[in-house]
Amino acid sequence: MTRDPDTMPKKILILSGSPKKDGNTASLVNWFAEGARSKAAEVEIVHTAFLKYKSAGCTSCRVCQKTEKYECAVNDEAKPVLKKMADVDVIVMATPLYFFAASAQLKLVLDRMFSLYKWDNEAGTVRTPLTGKTLVLMASAYEDVGLDALEKPFALTAGYTGMKFMSLLAANAGVSGGIRDNADMREKAVALGEKAALL
Repeated sequence: MTRDPDTMPKKILILSGSPKKDGNTASLVNWFAEGARSKAAEVEIVHTAFLKYKSAGCTSCRVCQKTEKYECAVNDEAKPVLKKMADVDVIVMATPLYFFAASAQLKLVLDRMFSLYKWDNEAGTVRTPLTGKTLVLMASAYEDVGLDALEKPFALTAGYTGMKFMSLLAANAGVSGGIRDNADMREKAVALGEKAALL
């Protein structure tokens, strides 16, 4: 039976890019998942910091461009995660702010999204199964500096890919775990999860 994305529960994949399982990023992820699941969405959370990798990001081997399959040629624990990105309705990227950018632990998977695109440079075209999906960014920072810079590449990626884009930027989140006492941010994250589940 073919899955109808308009009537079936939304499938949501959350990539948590924090090296901590109980910090501010984890709180945002858990709140978002709570909201999404309350609207019957299927939610899977992947902690990218704890996957076993054979390469530090994309190796630019371009083997993925020589096959019709949308898959990475590097056979490690990131490979099935990338495949899931092509199969879900909503992809959530969650990360702390590290030096005005996403964490390296998230970027390891993000760069290997190259395998989910097929470029024809002569024709000037690109094909990807990500078109039409929703990309959500959730990010936290100790203070109110740098989140706009972190957000930009995600927004650009969504626009380039033809994805809807939403974000929740938690400025002034404080030290690791401090956001747990922020009732307003919890409400916003739960609401974002609910919204993503109903798109």
